[in-house]
Amino acid sequence: MTTPSLLTATELAVLSFPDKSVELIRGRVLVREPPATRHGVIAGKLLHRVSDFVYSRELGVTCAQDTGFKIGSDPDTVRAPDVAFVASSRVKLIPESGYAELAPELVAEILSPDDRPGEVLAKVSAWLSAGTKLVWVIDPRRAEARVYRQDGSVSILARDAILEGDDVLPGFTCPLQEILT
Repeated sequence: MTTPSLLTATELAVLSFPDKSVELIRGRVLVREPPATRHGVIAGKLLHRVSDFVYSRELGVTCAQDTGFKIGSDPDTVRAPDVAFVASSRVKLIPESGYAELAPELVAEILSPDDRPGEVLAKVSAWLSAGTKLVWVIDPRRAEARVYRQDGSVSILARDAILEGDDVLPGFTCPLQEILT
């Protein structure tokens, strides 16, 4: 039995997986079905709120669902959050093609019913280890959000709480309920 070879981010960028969501985890391809419609609605609402804030203040760029970022090498890891923010000082690092070799300042992950807690925590850890400063994990089923920060602190927000941008997006606020309904 032979061990399958590991892929690089460059190789992943030229492969085709029609109608699938794809990430690269330590050189191994992770292929999933596209997220459900409610997942996309929530991601779209959150992206809209963050984008309005970011672009009106010229803070950088936002990226939509399934935009890949190379956050690890040897073997390569390419993760694709549901929402991402990259500060203006680093926008020039985003290439014309392929994956940006950077961790966004902020990422948001919207949980799907089949997400496993251990996998979600591993993804959060990967983002924070790569340099992401703020990770929002939105859980539609529980109607809550978990906020993970670079300093190791975690906050759990109930449906009626306010999602905040902390020092990554100072002044950004969004009622969680507006995203979940």
